[in-house]
Amino acid sequence: MTTIVLAPEYGYTAAVALLSIAFVAFLGGRVHKYREFAQVPLPFPYADASECKDDHKKYIFNCYQRVHQNTLEGFAAYLLTLMFAGLQYPITSAAFGGVWFVGRILYYIGYTTGDPTKRHYGTFGHVGEFGLLGLSAKVAFDLITSQA
Repeated sequence: MTTIVLAPEYGYTAAVALLSIAFVAFLGGRVHKYREFAQVPLPFPYADASECKDDHKKYIFNCYQRVHQNTLEGFAAYLLTLMFAGLQYPITSAAFGGVWFVGRILYYIGYTTGDPTKRHYGTFGHVGEFGLLGLSAKVAFDLITSQA
C-alpha cells in the first residue's frame, strides 16, 4: 500500500483546475445566453448554416457553441494530465495549466468576435497541453522505473 503525500504546492495545481472548471461552466452559460438571444431552440446544437447567412445573431451563437464544444473535446485529458503531473511537479503543472487557461480565454475572445480565424489568438495554449502530457509521461516513467 502506497500513501500519496501531496506537497503544499499542489494547491496551485488544484486552483488552476478549479479555475478551468469554472471557465468551462462560464462558456456553457454564454452558450445558453446566446441561444436565447439568437432564438435557436433546443435540442438543436447549432443554428442551420442557411439561417446564419440571414441572421448574424445565429452565426455568433454558433461561434459561442463551437468554443464551448471545442473546449470540452479536450477538457478531460487536460484535467487528467494537470492533476496527475501535479502530483510530482505541482508548480510546473500549475504553470502549464495557466498557459492552457489563458490560451483558452484568448481563443474564446477571438472566436466570438464573429471572425473564427481570430481563434488563433489562443494557439499558444497548446504549449500547456503538450507540457502537461510530457510531465505526465515523466511521472508514469518514474513510477514504472522505481519498481525495478
